[in-house]
Amino acid sequence: MSVLVEFAMFPTDKGESVSPYVSRIIKMIDESGVNYKLTPMGTVFEVETMEEALKIIDQAYKQLEKDCNRVYSVVKFDIRKGKSGRLKQKIESVEKKLGKQVSK
Repeated sequence: MSVLVEFAMFPTDKGESVSPYVSRIIKMIDESGVNYKLTPMGTVFEVETMEEALKIIDQAYKQLEKDCNRVYSVVKFDIRKGKSGRLKQKIESVEKKLGKQVSK
């Protein structure tokens, strides 16, 4: 099974720039070994189970709860049985249909 997750999470009580807080979350994901992609508006990662996905989201929140009084988050899931590697595969499929060189 493949669980693709796109999410954004950040404090709303820490001023205009929240990159120091977002960086904590990205560091935790990176150290977890989960395949992910950081984007300007959030992060996408892929795991094999919903339990793993929810654990990452919970750990992300724990990076902020200690010194943030208000946290905003939005989360989207794409769950598909019998597939894996979709973080890269979905982009390659669209690029191929557009006649573009496939991303490495």
